[in-house]
Amino acid sequence: MAVYSSQVPLGTSLPEQTLPDITGQAHFLPDLRGEGVLVVVFAANHCPYVRHIEEAVGDLATSYAGHPVAWAAICSNDVVAYPDDDLPGLADQAARAGWPFPYLVDRDQTVAREFGAVCTPDFFAYDINGRLGYRGAFDESSPGNGVPASGDLLRGALDLLLATKPVPEPHRPSMGCSIKWKQ
Repeated sequence: MAVYSSQVPLGTSLPEQTLPDITGQAHFLPDLRGEGVLVVVFAANHCPYVRHIEEAVGDLATSYAGHPVAWAAICSNDVVAYPDDDLPGLADQAARAGWPFPYLVDRDQTVAREFGAVCTPDFFAYDINGRLGYRGAFDESSPGNGVPASGDLLRGALDLLLATKPVPEPHRPSMGCSIKWKQ
């Protein structure tokens, strides 16, 4: 059953958290953002909603090379219940999807809770001041609806954030698999 993302208030600060990536290297989220925009996507290897858009996410991230936009994916799923979301599966996904950004691991799920993430995929874009400027869908596509994955909603939001303009509401919520919380 699909779950829709929560509508975390715009202007919320980027969580000051450090997470390891799939190779074990630690990343402090504000350092990833630097002086630009940061896109964080909560993702999972097993989720068909993420798999549906994963290559388009990689393409969109690559299209912003040379612009002050950084990207990170975070997997917060319980890997005991969902072993495809453990390190080997995430590494396979990042390679398969062509993700040129860090894939972070939130083993204790505190970062997902701090973000207010509830599903995969779940997108959060922080502006040049480290404030939430967009939370919502990648585009209008989903598995089986016949709409190609384009990233147009996220692209439109990023272009506005780069121009230091607000992203008009309402933001279309993301839809996907629920984050698999530990018992």
